[in-house]
Amino acid sequence: MSTVRIDREGPLATLTFDSPPLNLWDATIERDLRAALDDLDADPPRALLLRAEGRAVTGGVDVNVFDGLTTQTGAQLWTDLFEIIHRVEDLPYPTVFAAHGLCLTWGLELALACDILLAAESAKFGLVEIVVGLTPSMGGPQRLAERAGSARAREIIFTGDVFPAEKFEAWNIVNRVYPDDVFADEAKAFTMKIANGPTKAHHATKQIIRMQIAGGARAADEITPQVSGELFATEDLQGGIRSFLTNGPGKATYEGR
Repeated sequence: MSTVRIDREGPLATLTFDSPPLNLWDATIERDLRAALDDLDADPPRALLLRAEGRAVTGGVDVNVFDGLTTQTGAQLWTDLFEIIHRVEDLPYPTVFAAHGLCLTWGLELALACDILLAAESAKFGLVEIVVGLTPSMGGPQRLAERAGSARAREIIFTGDVFPAEKFEAWNIVNRVYPDDVFADEAKAFTMKIANGPTKAHHATKQIIRMQIAGGARAADEITPQVSGELFATEDLQGGIRSFLTNGPGKATYEGR
């Protein structure tokens, strides 16, 4: 049985981690996640919700993964794992990570590669790699710094503390916090609303923001005319314009084309 599954409902795909009891990262989860991403590439949805089963999103990494690694094999490990992070980050549609409980190490780093991070009130987050003398190396430090600033990223990682969802929301790491009893429904509804939007326009937004992060506002300005200009060839924009002119704002429906 796979530790990662994909369920589909209309335009929305949901990727679920299910490796009880704590969804620890190991070779099996890595293999199954790569296979799931292959599935998504073969049949792209219009938005992706990532979530987990069990009492925790993840309790961290099976430390056996690190045992016996050398400088060379350790570097190769992170190179291989960055391939996964970049695949998620570069998906041409919105990605939403839903954290319902404890979310440590790789789970948080994967969440930070997603466009939006939602949390239940009781969720807790941490990059606790210092317990084995390691720094987070699947992109956590740099993506925390993008969202919360470099000083806050250092604090989170240097201390190895576990932080509540409300603190991460205040630091602009978590986008929204929902009550526990409605979290699953709210996270799905939030992502479904985005999935029903103009998918190609969402992809353009991702490209522009990614360029701004990499090179600043002027770099994003450079690519915007082409990226945004191409949207005039999409059915969604043409239909949206006609709907606006005929029916007024807010009435358009989209097909992701």
